[in-house]
Amino acid sequence: MAKNTEDRMRHPLSRLTEDEVARNRALLVEAGIATSVTRFALVSLLEPAKAGVLSWPEGEPVGRRVRSLLLDRGTGEVREVVVSLTDGTVVADRVVDVVAEGQPPILHEEFDLVEEILWKDETWNAAMRRRGIDEPRSVRISALSAGCFDLPGEEGLRLVRCLAFLQLGEDDNVWAHPIDGVVAYVDLVACRVHDLLDEGPADIPRTPYDYHLDDPAHPPRTTQKPIVITQPEGPSFTVEDDVVTWEKWQFRIGFNAVEGLTLHQLGFHDGTRLRPIVYRASVAEMVVPYGDPSPVRFWQNYFDAGEYSLGKEANPLTLGCDCLGEIRYFDATLHDDDGHPRTIPNAICLHEEDAGVLWKHTDGYHGSVSTRRQRRLVISFFVTVGNYDYGFYWYLYLDGTIELECKATGIVFTSAYPGDGPDGTEYPWASEIAPGVGAPFHQHLFSARLDMMVDGLANAVDEIDVQRVPMGDGNPHGNGFTRKITRLAKESEAARLAAGNLGRTWRISSTESRNALGKPVAYTLHPEGLPPLLADDASSIARRAAFTRKHLWVTAYDENERFPSGEYVNRNDGTTGIDTWVRADRPLDGADLVVWHTFGLTHYPRTEDWPIMPVDHTGFVLKPTGFFDRNPALDTPAPQPHETGCCHPAQH
Repeated sequence: MAKNTEDRMRHPLSRLTEDEVARNRALLVEAGIATSVTRFALVSLLEPAKAGVLSWPEGEPVGRRVRSLLLDRGTGEVREVVVSLTDGTVVADRVVDVVAEGQPPILHEEFDLVEEILWKDETWNAAMRRRGIDEPRSVRISALSAGCFDLPGEEGLRLVRCLAFLQLGEDDNVWAHPIDGVVAYVDLVACRVHDLLDEGPADIPRTPYDYHLDDPAHPPRTTQKPIVITQPEGPSFTVEDDVVTWEKWQFRIGFNAVEGLTLHQLGFHDGTRLRPIVYRASVAEMVVPYGDPSPVRFWQNYFDAGEYSLGKEANPLTLGCDCLGEIRYFDATLHDDDGHPRTIPNAICLHEEDAGVLWKHTDGYHGSVSTRRQRRLVISFFVTVGNYDYGFYWYLYLDGTIELECKATGIVFTSAYPGDGPDGTEYPWASEIAPGVGAPFHQHLFSARLDMMVDGLANAVDEIDVQRVPMGDGNPHGNGFTRKITRLAKESEAARLAAGNLGRTWRISSTESRNALGKPVAYTLHPEGLPPLLADDASSIARRAAFTRKHLWVTAYDENERFPSGEYVNRNDGTTGIDTWVRADRPLDGADLVVWHTFGLTHYPRTEDWPIMPVDHTGFVLKPTGFFDRNPALDTPAPQPHETGCCHPAQH
């Protein structure tokens, strides 16, 4: 059952309630700041600084502040306002310099607005008629973030660039019918076409690929037998005021419009102590840069958090489809474009699941057979951003391991495929995934923000590489190998690339806490090490998404450094990102640290990805390294057999 408002406000990080979102709007209206033409681009809890949260005495009153990012629909003016819900006052109010800083993220209403603008624009409709399309409303528009390319006349504009798709019927999959060779640049404040580029018509693929409709030619298979997951005694976790306790883990669930799901004060019970590991964990940004340099597509790259607001796009999850087993759902309270509360039901899914063998040994000396089953707690949410869908899954394991898995699915962004060259060479910038249907090459690059707190605030990071040792003195038979450990002592040294051939990992350790062997307690980040950004270092996207150029960044904690491309990503030219923060070159050894990890996929679309893409996976793992004095899962109970022949006898 949902907790009431008073219960939800017992902690500085408690999520915003519907009442709080509504009160924020009412205070801004009362102050004359919000009017009928005001749109609320972002409304979020202004999280107190870490020191304030950690020193807060439980049960003491909590001051609540809300930050709103407001857009004047009539003038284009942007204001950043902070309201104290506790005092009922406006405590900060400033006008944002949209030229120097950037624009608020794209609003929900602007997707519909763009279609209305183009359906009424004669230059656009003339371009459609040249392609044999006479009905404007059969053309569906994909309103895409514009980026920054120093194009004349675009300074300070609230702009989107628009590609088009033909809709053959009400239930038609429009992504199957790209209208290529034309792009409109639309001014969202003036509500007009700022510019239109038409490179000439291309054939429009017209074969339907309606994966979501029943197809008599391909009926569903009948071979699958039911899989039923039950926990007759209920789940092993408890939830109180968004605080989850499971096995030896404890953490707080958060959710906001930009990042979506956040995890707070993640710790592990070890004996009588709750030992902190991560103060705050989230996916703070993700960007999807495309690799087609053609005149109508060179600008395609989207920041799904900073430009589209991941949390706003969260899906309501359903049992049996998105989640299986004994599920605990959490609703997410956000806001609509007018600042009223908007609740996404079942936005977060919490459950536990079997995860295979935890440990096993058959001993040849004393004859024992011991097996333990691994299980994990899963905290997840799913979003839809245009054509793509993404699932974010945090896993906590019995042995202290933390894992993040991101799942990419949905529909690949399509183009008209121009055909192979006369000598049979393939088009270099896209795959042909169906006759005449192309899918440009692209990447999905995520930034995990890990505000570390490994047994306290004083942490350090070491880079660890495998090291071969040549045959010689000390290694006469050539079989020796060791490892190279390099302390990343300051920010300029801590922007790093992964190296699979070196087995490179990054160890985050306490500089004050030691284990039973006298060694620093630590957690180690194990990266996948797939390619970072492939665009040229001099490109606009490399400047704006500088975080994608390295797999690892480490910064000294600053409460104002929350997003790796800055607070204002939309139309920001790359002046406020993580690469600018590290110029301060702050010392890291023994500091309060934030680890930023870039990971993701490089996607050369396949025919098997069409018309809807099977899930692709990416992520990373954090493993305890000397954090515990021994295997922390030794007390995991033996499996209880349901059939004879189990290696462990039934216990009565």
